[in-house]
Amino acid sequence: MQIGLVGLQYSGKSTLFNTLAQTEIQQTGKEEAVIEVVKVPDERLDKLTEMFNPKKKVNATIEVFDIPGLQMQDDGKVKITNTFLNNVKNNDALFYVIRQFEEPSVPHPMNSIDVKRDVEFLETEFLLSDLSFLENRIDKLQKEVMKSKDDRLKRELPVIEKCQKHVEQELPLRTIKLDENERKLLSGYQLLTLKPLAIAINCDENSIQRVEQIVNEVKDSISDKSVAVIPFFAKIEYELSQMDEEDRTSFMEDYGIKESALSKILRTSYEILGLQSFFTVGEDECRAWTIKKNYTAQDSAGVIHTDFYNKFIRAEVVGYDDYIAHGSFAKCKEAGVWRLEGKEYIVKDGDILNIRHN
Repeated sequence: MQIGLVGLQYSGKSTLFNTLAQTEIQQTGKEEAVIEVVKVPDERLDKLTEMFNPKKKVNATIEVFDIPGLQMQDDGKVKITNTFLNNVKNNDALFYVIRQFEEPSVPHPMNSIDVKRDVEFLETEFLLSDLSFLENRIDKLQKEVMKSKDDRLKRELPVIEKCQKHVEQELPLRTIKLDENERKLLSGYQLLTLKPLAIAINCDENSIQRVEQIVNEVKDSISDKSVAVIPFFAKIEYELSQMDEEDRTSFMEDYGIKESALSKILRTSYEILGLQSFFTVGEDECRAWTIKKNYTAQDSAGVIHTDFYNKFIRAEVVGYDDYIAHGSFAKCKEAGVWRLEGKEYIVKDGDILNIRHN
């Protein structure tokens, strides 16, 4: 799974990326995205690792793309290039990184700080991109339907027209009602406003007392009320990422930061992508596996290995909380919380699985 960080130049996007990826990568000014595989922190996996003391701990991972920031041109307009759009399209979900911090030495591309304006600008540009694609696709479909017997084309045209009408009302496609078949027809087009979205607002330490107000103002200004709005402090967070655990905890307490940007953003990524984790544990390895919500036990087994899916028999299952409460598989069995489940069992977030297979 891939999330893309998108924003105007000087939004603190690359600082956030380096914090998430624990790197020192600097953007080159070119249009290529910088990509890193990021470990997803999980306190449950940490606790299981303490209990089993395995040879290896393996966190779940997610790919993060730092897409070069949009720059203002001499005419005062922002240039949206095909390379930029292609970089954005390659992601499963997007984070708008929006600047709220003041820094005279690094001027905002639009010469003033206005969080709501910047969110609206990005959303408008992506709506225009989707509208342009939809209009071109309709023109092409109308010509092809006349001379083709392909039933798929006839089914696709009304779906594209439905999307066009929605976007023309300046509404992102995230807010349109589509059934499973309609989504399948659109799946290959990578429409920008159909992608899950969260907004990360880059604040400075002078804004800590106003964070809730800033977040609420942004939520009130956007049409899609399901979008998560996350405040973070790029400069502070980057300093935190360079500290050891004890100093980090003390520093966060001093600034009133309850959760790091790394945890908040990656947790939100899981939520908007509909993801969750299950665990496998033992003396050799404790590992978190990423799956879609509503995956069955057999689907989850296939994430571990294709043979586990094909030769699935049963899954031994115990919930994380139950295991922590009882302390061992033997005691979980005694308490009746350890169980055998078939291939149709819907795996829950935090389940500990052991797959039985041929």
